[in-house]
Amino acid sequence: MDIGISTFPTDYSIDIAKLAQRAEEYGFESLWVPEHSILPVNTESPWPGSPDGKIPKVYADIVDPFIALSRASAVTTKLKLGTGICLVPERNPLLLAKEVATLDMYSQGRFLFGIGAGWLREETEIMGGDFAHRWSQTRESILAMKELWTTVGSEYHGKYYDFPPVYSFPRSVQKPHPPVFLGGMAKNVFKRIIDYGDGWMPNRVVPEDVQKGRATLDELAEAAGRDPKSIIVSVFGQQPDADLLKGFEEAGADRVMIRVETANEEDTLKNLHSIAETVLN
Repeated sequence: MDIGISTFPTDYSIDIAKLAQRAEEYGFESLWVPEHSILPVNTESPWPGSPDGKIPKVYADIVDPFIALSRASAVTTKLKLGTGICLVPERNPLLLAKEVATLDMYSQGRFLFGIGAGWLREETEIMGGDFAHRWSQTRESILAMKELWTTVGSEYHGKYYDFPPVYSFPRSVQKPHPPVFLGGMAKNVFKRIIDYGDGWMPNRVVPEDVQKGRATLDELAEAAGRDPKSIIVSVFGQQPDADLLKGFEEAGADRVMIRVETANEEDTLKNLHSIAETVLN
């Protein structure tokens, strides 16, 4: 099982390039960063990560994920680079397809496209998304991008996105395109993965959740004529607990990402060293 790290990079945290270099030196498999383009000052949507629903301040502080990962790619050669997650309904697929392919090209095939539809209604709507139907919009966007990534003179005609034949380059190094991993625990997440994804990125789960999810994915993949082994399970945002990681591996996870708290360079590197000693044996 691969071990990666995830973090919230900001303008007051460690330079993502220094973190990426050290992570690669230690032997971590991947580096993942999140996305929130903006954070509304006034919201009613509760944050799902705590009982009080209060959104952590760092959510308003994070940098653009694609620029951060591009910086990380320039100083590494093996470390895989992932969005955890990219909020697809908040982006235009014509631009997003180019960003994904460009990052994959410059990183020589190291980009992993973790996606989601978002939980913050006010943010989604400010950015032009249809919150009530955000997963339908996400599906259209992914299908449109697959056309852009694979077809010369690609076009798409849907409810949310409709464009005539266009040229979209560069092409990604990974063929036919970088893998698309769907985040979250939504009711239909497994059906969506089989429909248009390549993997599952659950968060705030225990090994028993992953075991059940893995079994469901295997069953749905076989019914759809897909190889169950081609569906990758990447467990997101976990603590550096060796026993917990062993549990996830036994449950069928292919990858676990350890959370590295947002901090300055000195504190982050100390934390990363401790994590490496705990989980990379």
